[in-house]
Amino acid sequence: MIQEISKLAQKKGYVIYEEPYRLNIWGFRANSQTPNAFDDEMHVFTNIAQSGRPKWLYMVFKCTTDPGTFWLKNPMNAQGTAILNPSQYIDTYQIGLHRGKYKALIQTGGKVNVTRDYDRDAVLDFNNGKVASGFFGINIHRASQIGSTLVVDKYSAGCQVFKSASDFDFFMKLCEVHRSFHGNKFTYTLVDERMESRQELKTIAISGILIALLLGGCYLIATDNE
Repeated sequence: MIQEISKLAQKKGYVIYEEPYRLNIWGFRANSQTPNAFDDEMHVFTNIAQSGRPKWLYMVFKCTTDPGTFWLKNPMNAQGTAILNPSQYIDTYQIGLHRGKYKALIQTGGKVNVTRDYDRDAVLDFNNGKVASGFFGINIHRASQIGSTLVVDKYSAGCQVFKSASDFDFFMKLCEVHRSFHGNKFTYTLVDERMESRQELKTIAISGILIALLLGGCYLIATDNE
């Protein structure tokens, strides 16, 4: 998996941290428009080798990178509910209190980009809406205090939310290790698998056109020579 994610990072110009115990936190938005589901993945990986070649600890947790249907229908902002846009947000997060209640990663170190879903229905509109950049409290936290949560509902108004409380607790322990070595700054990277699939299909289509033109040119050259 680390090889695949490294290729993706190289293609997009994203950073992968290789310093020991410095966390790479990547959210992968599923190629699905099913609302209110924890159908996305949080990939957390770090080099645990003190010297020499990296030795990767790689973990995958279920999460949502999308707002729940409650907030889609009842946005806190008049312009619509925020959906975080894919990008790499360097040093944008730090350990703090989510809504003043419990430790989580909170957005304090930089702006993020969001698309405002303004039509107040239960459908996630990733491409239609107003794009905004700013400090919106797009935090990384958990759903229920205990157990595993089945539906997103009120747990996300645009935040990145872990499905399992125990997964999140373990994640925060890793964050504390990161902080002890590298300070209280964290980078979050969001990848939208829908966009990646569309880009791949577009690339395949363009390649097919170029091949067809090339083959057509070869045919014309052959007929001209006859």
